[in-house]
Amino acid sequence: MEANRETDRDQARSAEALIIVDVQSAFVSGAEAVPGHVRLLAAVTTLLERARASDVPVIFIQNDGPTGAVDEPHTPGWQLHFMPLSGEHVVRKQVDDGFDGTGLNDLLAAAGVETIAFCGMLSEMCLAATARTAMSIGYGVILPHDGHATYDVPPGPGGSEGVPAQLAARAAEWSLGDEIVIVPSAADVGFSERTA
Repeated sequence: MEANRETDRDQARSAEALIIVDVQSAFVSGAEAVPGHVRLLAAVTTLLERARASDVPVIFIQNDGPTGAVDEPHTPGWQLHFMPLSGEHVVRKQVDDGFDGTGLNDLLAAAGVETIAFCGMLSEMCLAATARTAMSIGYGVILPHDGHATYDVPPGPGGSEGVPAQLAARAAEWSLGDEIVIVPSAADVGFSERTA
């Protein structure tokens, strides 16, 4: 029985695709970088190397910010931090959810993907919205705790205190519910091609 539990645990941590959400230059370098961006980039690097070594689909989500934003299209801040290789896909979006109005689901379905590893930012916005939609469609979702980040949440109305970025990120992953598989680190995520 113990062997079966271990097998189930290993399968739960194995994905057939990697989605990297909004890891764009403005958010990981310079004055607008998220707190913890060095740790985030290390985790994304690990995931990217593992996914590429396993030859699974790698999909980059790229946010098209409004005019004047740090991620306005075709500005330095809008550029992807990691360059896609030949055969990897870039899905551009204008809203938080990477599935909304894009071909993301078509790419995943064409590749026969059932389980996706997610990483990127912002934890409570684009990453959470895209992961939540993936689960509602029926995909399994794996999220490494060190593979996403956000900004500090400023104090709110009525004197409510601000929330440090690390706690905001943890609350965001917790809000995704029981269906998501959260693992401690990118090193805990495996990749395997889907077999028919």
